[in-house]
Amino acid sequence: MIDMKRAFVSVAVAAALLGCGQAFAQNQTVRAFSHRGGRMENDENTIQAFQKSHEIGYTGYETDIRMTKDGVLVVTHDSNLERTTDGTGAVEEKTYKEIQALNTKKGHKMLSLDELMEFLKDKKGLYVEFELKTKPESLYPQERLEEYCDKLYKTVMKKKPADAEFIFTSSDYRGLRYLMAKHPGVDCLMISSDPVSDKTIALAKALGITRIGCHMEGTSRDMVAKAKKAGLVVSLWPTTKIQDFILGCYLGADYLCTDIPEETMTFMSNNMPWIKIKY
Repeated sequence: MIDMKRAFVSVAVAAALLGCGQAFAQNQTVRAFSHRGGRMENDENTIQAFQKSHEIGYTGYETDIRMTKDGVLVVTHDSNLERTTDGTGAVEEKTYKEIQALNTKKGHKMLSLDELMEFLKDKKGLYVEFELKTKPESLYPQERLEEYCDKLYKTVMKKKPADAEFIFTSSDYRGLRYLMAKHPGVDCLMISSDPVSDKTIALAKALGITRIGCHMEGTSRDMVAKAKKAGLVVSLWPTTKIQDFILGCYLGADYLCTDIPEETMTFMSNNMPWIKIKY
């Protein structure tokens, strides 16, 4: 449900961008994807979140992967279990059996990567970002990092539908470098808390990466255009409010995550139908 204050601000932003938005929308389609399955509407990174996003029409998702003490890949953002579950301590210090005994704060089971891939295996037109959660680095020294990366790549690619785009993302560039060296042709995205800038463009080029996920604050339309001219695909974050999503469209992002997938789809369809969005 959209509260009135938020709706008023969003409509004001939409009206301000009306002219340029209509021109922009003729040139490209924005790919929207559900961040952790829509963390502000659903129980993040649970099967419930991904199912709900799919039910309302999303085929784009982002998720986070960590590895248990005994080498099982699980879907969760934080290393520490306390924010989202009834457990304590670090995921990486627990066995998978211990993880299976936990519930999220909203009463759902924690999800393994195998379970998520089983859910995704028959879906059409997927775009999925698998974020390597390998920080703090002390929990993933080089040997363990390599084990993690190899397991992640093998598990994800084994059940990849033929028409899917599966992207490996991280702000820990160690994992991206390893994946690209070990698995030529892997599709990677560099996450940065900086805006799109000459610095982030140069870093992506130095890493040999053609996708960047940059912070929206401080990003200009001109810099997004410059990144694209340099051959980069641009994703922007965060979009926790409707006006964030509208701004990302105006800036020229190719991809936009959203923490409010249902609200975003409803608002954009009802109020800004001229902007072409693939969910």
